[in-house]
Amino acid sequence: MRGRDKLSARRVATVKEPGIYSDGGGLYLRVRPSGSKSWVFIYSREKVRREMGLGSGLDVSLAKARERARTAREMLVDQLDPLEHRKHVLKLEAAPEPEAARVVTFGDFADELIESIEEGFRNPKHRAQWRSSLAKHAASLYPLAVDQVTTEHITAALQKIWLTKAETASRVRGRIERVLDAAKAKGLRSGENPATWKGHLELLLPKQGRKVKHHAALPFSEMGAFMADLSSRSAVSARALEFIILTAARSGEVRGMKWQEIDLDAKVWTVPAERMKAGVEHQVPLSDPALAVLAAVRPTEPRADALVFRAERGGQMSDMIFSALLKRMNRGDVTTHGFRSTFRDWVGEATEFAREDAEMALAHTISSAVERAYRRGRALEKRRRLMDAWAVYCLAPSDQD
Repeated sequence: MRGRDKLSARRVATVKEPGIYSDGGGLYLRVRPSGSKSWVFIYSREKVRREMGLGSGLDVSLAKARERARTAREMLVDQLDPLEHRKHVLKLEAAPEPEAARVVTFGDFADELIESIEEGFRNPKHRAQWRSSLAKHAASLYPLAVDQVTTEHITAALQKIWLTKAETASRVRGRIERVLDAAKAKGLRSGENPATWKGHLELLLPKQGRKVKHHAALPFSEMGAFMADLSSRSAVSARALEFIILTAARSGEVRGMKWQEIDLDAKVWTVPAERMKAGVEHQVPLSDPALAVLAAVRPTEPRADALVFRAERGGQMSDMIFSALLKRMNRGDVTTHGFRSTFRDWVGEATEFAREDAEMALAHTISSAVERAYRRGRALEKRRRLMDAWAVYCLAPSDQD
């Protein structure tokens, strides 16, 4: 490895904090707030700073990025501007073919579209899901010219998974529709979109059975004994699970929580919109037991942007760590997400708190105008009383009714 190299393949794969990371020799890895990664070569030409993209961090390996950066440096030695050279090459490649126009396939256009919209994905893995789902379930469309894809082609692809993998099939249909809409906007096809659902494919494909996914939940009557067992365990994952339960939060919201989101004086945790399922900022009142969990894991001088609950080897925890913890507690029959159902059952069956209080505490998306108005009001103090009562119930002796 050259002396200038500073990055490693593991570092490239695991780094998540937004920023720009140097590998030396003008090569940098850029990590955006969305989580996407890209390689960039930064150089100076005639006293002007220039940047040249070298590809996505997902598709281009560290070794390949170094090779491309080395080629760019060699051009500079030869008094050539790498960016201008690239533009010249692309211009030549884009020149019309003398005998026949280039045929744009569905596959080529889908890949181009995904590249262009990746910054809009809230979660980095969504880009990979787009690629993999289309490549796997719409593979028969890929070699077709994008202006030749028909209803028959689409139904033939979807029918293979329409009833057996209903949710995946619906997502694939929506992605095909978006690709074809974009192709029409680019002037590559005309007419109605054959992947349209309303008034079109809904008349041709069989009706899917609605499947509701239930997460195995612990009966709330067993919460006291469970929390006593959990509190006796020293692992950081046990403290994180305690906090998940006491706040009725989603696992991902807690796993990604940073110290800067917590106001200890106000006893409030503010989850930013970009980390919420509904895309709306959410305030969580913190009970004294929840604050005690934070005190147990808080360093003397925590960095504002540091994770509150870190994995043993650093970085963000995965959901698997909670599954392993529950199995060690001989409670492999329940799930982390199921504790939200436990909380909801307790509110509805054992308390006089309003349904709206519970829905707001769970940060559920709501549809009625009355409840939306309630949400705008936040009702933080009402929810604080609710979460305090929940903490008392969770930590009470196990012989509670």
